Amino acid sequence: MKNLSRGLVAALAGCVVLTSLTACTGDSGDKSVTLLTHDSFELPKSLIDGFQKDTGLTLKLVKSGDAGQLSSVISLSAGKPKGDVVYGIDNTFAARPIAAGAMESYVSPRATGGADQYALTGTGKDDFTAVDRGDVCVNVDDAWYDREGVPAPTSLDDLKDPKYANQAVLLDPATSSPGMSFLLATIGTYKDKAPDYWRALVDNGAQIVSGWEIAYNQLFSAGEGHGTKPIVVSYASSPAATPGTSAILSGCFAQVEYVGVLRGAANPDGARKVIDWMLSPAVQAALPTSMYVYPVQRDTPLPQDWRLRAPAPRYTVTMTPEYIDQNREQWLKEWRATARR
Repeated sequence: MKNLSRGLVAALAGCVVLTSLTACTGDSGDKSVTLLTHDSFELPKSLIDGFQKDTGLTLKLVKSGDAGQLSSVISLSAGKPKGDVVYGIDNTFAARPIAAGAMESYVSPRATGGADQYALTGTGKDDFTAVDRGDVCVNVDDAWYDREGVPAPTSLDDLKDPKYANQAVLLDPATSSPGMSFLLATIGTYKDKAPDYWRALVDNGAQIVSGWEIAYNQLFSAGEGHGTKPIVVSYASSPAATPGTSAILSGCFAQVEYVGVLRGAANPDGARKVIDWMLSPAVQAALPTSMYVYPVQRDTPLPQDWRLRAPAPRYTVTMTPEYIDQNREQWLKEWRATARR
């Protein structure tokens, strides 16, 4: 899941940047445990220090792109992993490493606190444990529309209106996890008419980029880069960190992020300890402000302003990882034929 602030992880002791990977050095063997994760992983240093103190393990972090890239890395190294445990693969990509035999089953005793409600079903159902959830929705810069004296869009259909021509930035579902989630949201909303909808967006001047960081932090008018696009694909929770924006709460896709033990891990016991830790009350409570996602454990307190600035959609599009995996290539083929012209 994408966060809206960056750089904290790099402050962890022993971290070095290696091209697209970020790794933290530490003791080898069972005195350390390696967590593979996506580029947006972020938790307070105090929590990581607490894990290391409580377990006697040095936590190494290796970051590898988006959830889709992470899924590919895990799947291609099945049985010979580059770490012990992986966090950040979501329900749009979970079927891939399961089918590759890259995961080892583990059910955390803490999962009964709420994570079990988001558990996978079918083959490999115990290979991943839910950690957080987020709803991929279209976000709007309301302040931009106020300044322009134009009403902001309030539905997916509005994005086809010439009134909003050249104002939206979308994410390529072939390279972006939230981009794939938006694609699934449109499929769930428009069914077999979804390609017509994609074509209409492109015809109305929607820009398509490879990933969330470019879209939100560079091109979105309310993002860090103060770009020119007042409409962007992001999360229902994003407005909590970006005042003056809101999410269109219809046509959203329910995204769940998981953690799991990697088959062939050098320290599988340490990997299981990481999973238990990520379901702990302290980590779950830190997720909203660290990575702008909703915790899965029941009764985890949310920041007070989330109810006003980041309400969850009442209805979301949902699909099983197996169904997504079975249809992904056909959907992407249709997307390329209609939207990427």
